[in-house]
Amino acid sequence: MRKLTFGMNVSVDGYIAAPGGDLGWGVPSDELFQWWSDRVGATGLALYGRRLWESMSPHWPTADQQPGATPAQIEFARRWRDMPKVVFSSTTNTVDWNTRLVTGDAVAEITRLKAGDGGPLDIGGATLAAAAMRAGLIDEYLMVTHPVLVGGGTPVFPALDRWIDLRLVETRTFPGGVVLTRYETRS
Repeated sequence: MRKLTFGMNVSVDGYIAAPGGDLGWGVPSDELFQWWSDRVGATGLALYGRRLWESMSPHWPTADQQPGATPAQIEFARRWRDMPKVVFSSTTNTVDWNTRLVTGDAVAEITRLKAGDGGPLDIGGATLAAAAMRAGLIDEYLMVTHPVLVGGGTPVFPALDRWIDLRLVETRTFPGGVVLTRYETRS
């Protein structure tokens, strides 16, 4: 069975986006950017919700061709394009860049993908991850906490109808006071 990991940048007060979808508070250091890039490089299949797809897909497919692109941005763009992706959406009509679209039951498809062969699965996007969380499909949580309070916006976690017990397996501090905490789901 493939492992499913939910990893996101999050504010100290628990938001992945500030009001209006503002992500400006989560600009990564070079070291953190490289860490995210290495995760993309190791991902067997990335599962995206529509809003996350809409924030990533306009930029990363051609970011390596932009004037002033750094070697790290060039590497990330290549890895992002090459990484197989699935976008879950009932309103998006087309996807590109090694991506397929799923318009049906997300939980059923994620369950099917987990049971299949291949490398690890990463899931991103609050709404999609919430569905997988409620269904008990997420094996690992990676919270990259930035030292900022944004006061509202998109919460990283939904309201749950039951507890999910976790076991801390890693912590790491990045420049600027950003802290990674990695948890495994207790079975």
